[in-house]
Amino acid sequence: MKQPDVSKATMGRLPVYLKYLKEKESKADNISATTIARELRMGEVRVRKDLGSVSGAGRPKTGYNIGELMLAIENYLRGEKTTEVVIVGAGKLGRALLDYSGFGEYGINVAAAFDVSVKLPEKSQNGKPILPMSELSRFCREHDAGIGIITVPAAAAQKVCDELVKCRVKGIWCFAPTVLNLPAGIPVQYENMALSLAYLNKKI
Repeated sequence: MKQPDVSKATMGRLPVYLKYLKEKESKADNISATTIARELRMGEVRVRKDLGSVSGAGRPKTGYNIGELMLAIENYLRGEKTTEVVIVGAGKLGRALLDYSGFGEYGINVAAAFDVSVKLPEKSQNGKPILPMSELSRFCREHDAGIGIITVPAAAAQKVCDELVKCRVKGIWCFAPTVLNLPAGIPVQYENMALSLAYLNKKI
């Protein structure tokens, strides 16, 4: 069964709801959207819409069963199966992403990193493989990699993107400050850390 589509903003709030519900689980069986909204200082309409998108509406008078709601959120975040992910660019950022443990909550396994400077297989601090670029195609094929993360300089990003497309990844997460040329049907998410920091600087 295909999961419903939710906005990026809603996806960002679901872990907040989940953490809150885990804290409440031992104290009550049910909880209302009104209570959640008040204690998390969110709008009630937003909370109802977010929760409804992954679990349906709460019951009249009783609200949501906390256990059932937690399970619905966890199932949505993890997806129907674990997606295997590869990183190209094993510098400091690439290695940090490789060893970040939080992706597992979303049904994502960052399986390995690849870099042109790596001549022999290495291990990250958490024991994950860092491999030569010559191993990329084989690894993607054997692990059915679904997403490729690009953490190389802008000048090399398009070439890396082309290699990932040849490896049949279905989506790209790009940290390079550039715009990629991709075939139709392959989504890309860009992350510009300098722009995000500049935006935050305007808010303080």
